[in-house]
Amino acid sequence: MQDLKVKIDGKEYSVKVEELDSGKLKVYFNGETFEVETKSDISDKLFQGIDGGRLDKEKGTILAPLPGIIFSVDVKVGDIVKKGKKLISLVAMKMENEIGANVDGKVKEIKVKKGDIVNKGDLLVVIE
Repeated sequence: MQDLKVKIDGKEYSVKVEELDSGKLKVYFNGETFEVETKSDISDKLFQGIDGGRLDKEKGTILAPLPGIIFSVDVKVGDIVKKGKKLISLVAMKMENEIGANVDGKVKEIKVKKGDIVNKGDLLVVIE
């Protein structure tokens, strides 16, 4: 457990932070206890589907997990990718989210470019 001093609106508070086995943080602040997810916990949940798969309905179809702006496209048509390889970075709520391949294969189509605004569920990349 770590003891930290944090300033909020100019007032200093004592905070204790404990990392749990689940990867979450337990924060003790001002007499209360909070369980906090880290960025990696949130990213993992975004990319898990209903049945433990991905958010896409078909293997090789990569959909936007949330609305945002395409920050980078890290592959090109014809690239061979392995499952988990970063394909795209999507900025949402001031956080950069890496979107990875859900299967091994060859990039068949890229439906977005840097700067595009996407909605949740929009098609981003097709892998065959």
